[in-house]
Amino acid sequence: MPATSALIFLPFTLVIAIWVSWKDLSTMKIPNLAVLALGAVWLVIGPFVMPWSDWLWGFGFAAIAFVVGFITYLVMGVGAGDVKFATAMAPFFVQADLRFSLFLISACMIGGLACHRLAKAIPAVTAATPDWESWKRKRYMPFGLCLSGILVFYLLSEAMK
Repeated sequence: MPATSALIFLPFTLVIAIWVSWKDLSTMKIPNLAVLALGAVWLVIGPFVMPWSDWLWGFGFAAIAFVVGFITYLVMGVGAGDVKFATAMAPFFVQADLRFSLFLISACMIGGLACHRLAKAIPAVTAATPDWESWKRKRYMPFGLCLSGILVFYLLSEAMK
């Protein structure tokens, strides 16, 4: 992705990513409106900042992400909100390097899990947010936090090229 495109996408996606992270931590649900907002960023801004062919390929990436996500939802129990948000994120990775993307996904998943568990272990944090659903769930992780990180850190890395 061109650095200019990443810089233009970043403010919009950052706001949505913070929203998704907050809602997933507090309710363990990703709002459909957030998914639609991220899709709208690609749909509305994308044609002006991306090469036309790459913008169109983004929809193909979204379709692939949806199919893979739907299968993981059925087979592995991945959350439907996570699948929808990953589908809306997919177009932004149309020009991404596969090795870097896999590294980023791994780092954000491990980092998100570690940060969530660390925050959960700090009494001041849980006392400040006692009603957060993610603190109550023993075996579940709010992956919206990780997905948001993947998108933001990817756009930041592209903007710095």
